[in-house]
Amino acid sequence: MANASNHRTGLRDIRTFLSLQRVALVGASTNTKDFSRVLFRELLERGYDVIPVNPAASCLEDRHCYAHVSDIQPPVDGVLVMTPPSVTEDIVRECVEVGIKDIWLYRAMGQGAVSPNAVSYCREHKVNLIEGYCPMMFFEDAGLIHRIHRSFKKLLGNYPV
Repeated sequence: MANASNHRTGLRDIRTFLSLQRVALVGASTNTKDFSRVLFRELLERGYDVIPVNPAASCLEDRHCYAHVSDIQPPVDGVLVMTPPSVTEDIVRECVEVGIKDIWLYRAMGQGAVSPNAVSYCREHKVNLIEGYCPMMFFEDAGLIHRIHRSFKKLLGNYPV
C-alpha cells in the first residue's frame, strides 16, 4: 500500500484495504440519512465487521459504538475516517498509537476527511494510506451514482491505477 516514498494511492492499495474484514468507521453519524450511515450499512451488507466510532453515540445500526478507536477490543484491521479535516489528525495519531497501519481518509467531493497534516503524519509513520476517494466507487456492483462517479474519475484521469 502507499508509504512515505509513494504519495499516490494505487488501485492495488485500495483493493488491499477493501480486503480487510474488521474495520472501524470513524465519524459514523447519528443521522440515519447521512452518507456515513449509508456507507456503514453497505459495508455491513457486504460482510464487513464494521465498528462505528462516534463519541456522541452508544449504538448505531444495532452495533456498539465506541467513543475512540483505542477503545475497540479486539482491535480493528483498518480505519475508514469520515470526520471533518479539523479532527482527522487526532484520529490518525490515535490509530498509529494503537498500532493500526491501514487508514482510509474518505473524500467524495471537496476536502472530505483529508487534512494535509494528517497525510504528512501518516506518511512519516509509514501508514498504509488511502488519501481520498469513496469506497463505494470501487465495488464492481456499486449503484449507478457510484459507477458514474467512478467513470468521471477515470475520464478526468483522477482514478487510481
